[in-house]
Amino acid sequence: MPKIFSSTKRAYLAGFLDGDGSIYVRLKQNSGYRYGFQVAPYVVFFQSQKERRRFKKICFLLGMGYLRERNDGILEYVINRKEEIRNFLGQVKSHLILKRKQAELMLEILAKKEKIKTKADFNQLARLVDKFRELNYSKKRKRYKLTL
Repeated sequence: MPKIFSSTKRAYLAGFLDGDGSIYVRLKQNSGYRYGFQVAPYVVFFQSQKERRRFKKICFLLGMGYLRERNDGILEYVINRKEEIRNFLGQVKSHLILKRKQAELMLEILAKKEKIKTKADFNQLARLVDKFRELNYSKKRKRYKLTL
């Protein structure tokens, strides 16, 4: 059953995501998938390991995803299951300011991913994934286009 947050918690979590979070999706090469790529969506919160105790309270509040410790002193709380992402973003989207376009694009990608029937459909999905390059601050993102 999806977790439902109060209006106050939705606003708080949206502010946290706007300030110390990221919404993105990657196409990972993987020959085990139908078109040679895995669609990997993420919502991630970041915090210094110095704030581990407080950050764990927020992770507990979310009740989805998992906590990951990086080697550079940063904690990441990762939500990567599509249903959890859909539930979470659906609840906080209206409160987002900086990352609202990313949330809307992610929800569009998750909906389109379920309707892939042809290589052309997958190419349309890949073009949507490429739009994150324009919305986010990464210059390393690769553009994907499958040959038909």
